Amino acid sequence: MLVGGVAGWPAAVDGAEITGQVVLPPAGKATVLNRRYSVVVRGGVVALNPPLAVVYLEGRFDPLPAPPIVQITQKGLAFSPSLLAVQVGTRVEFPNLDETYHNIFSYSPPQRFDLGRYRPDERPIPSQQFDVPGLVTLRCDIHEHMRALILVVATPHFVVTDSEGRYRLTGVPAGRYVLKAWLSSTEVREHLVEVSDDAVLRVDFP
Repeated sequence: MLVGGVAGWPAAVDGAEITGQVVLPPAGKATVLNRRYSVVVRGGVVALNPPLAVVYLEGRFDPLPAPPIVQITQKGLAFSPSLLAVQVGTRVEFPNLDETYHNIFSYSPPQRFDLGRYRPDERPIPSQQFDVPGLVTLRCDIHEHMRALILVVATPHFVVTDSEGRYRLTGVPAGRYVLKAWLSSTEVREHLVEVSDDAVLRVDFP
């Protein structure tokens, strides 16, 4: 399992492995402000540009310890990463690494909050816990161009693909699941999968 960020091929652990590739949509024009990634909204569809996908398993899993605290930083008047996947119950910190104020908020139905304006040296670091599955769009009240996405999933097995759409899930227990690939607020592809102990399964999303 990789919590947040772009897939970096985590070390092998006990359990099965699912690997494959998601065919990503074409990238739009590059943005200067976010240097690499930006959140775009077209016709009410929220997505990342250039595109990435979040691949995750839906099913029944044994209870796990509370998820670790993760971060989305603010530096260069941009969020990093621009797309974060987290398990339900995860607390996300939003450290300010710029020499200016930020004010992080969200109007998204799964999680509405406003952290207020805060300086780089604010302690404790402003944070928010995400307890409801769904897509959350982050904004800054001071810097209108700033956007980021948090996809909250009700599973401990998820990963963000690399820029080529490749992914790898490890430590998957045997069972039957729905394997999903999130690409935007309106596009989620899925496959039914059956996983056996210590198997290596390849599933592509064309």
